[in-house]
Amino acid sequence: MEILSALLCDAAEDYQGKLCVMGAFDTFVSMRFPVSHPHCAIALRVIFRPGDEGRHELCVRLIDSDGKSPVPEIRTGFEVPPLPEEVFFLSRNIIVNLQGLPFAAPGQFSLDVMADKGLMARIPIQALQVPEGAAPGPFGM
Repeated sequence: MEILSALLCDAAEDYQGKLCVMGAFDTFVSMRFPVSHPHCAIALRVIFRPGDEGRHELCVRLIDSDGKSPVPEIRTGFEVPPLPEEVFFLSRNIIVNLQGLPFAAPGQFSLDVMADKGLMARIPIQALQVPEGAAPGPFGM
């Protein structure tokens, strides 16, 4: 199993096997903390090869700058069917919707994607605080 892409985005859909991603980002900006982002999604494009058949477990964790997880991890299981002889690999899209992603303070975070107990992808995130009276600029700062 190989993760080809892992993105944090505003929204994602699987459209007939195509991964459609809207608004990929890595930076949250707020004037005040704590803050939570109302809705976002993790969009994964995964490749399965011979030998990947069977049951797998996917886990997503938000990790703060202290290495702690401020929210419960998200777990889901899935089954990879036997690959037909005529194909070299199977690709699948996995979309994890997140509601109320919390940030207690500005800092560096990551969304860690694990499968079968191993780290498969790490999506870096930064939460930045806008100084009072600052004019909008790049990244909403």
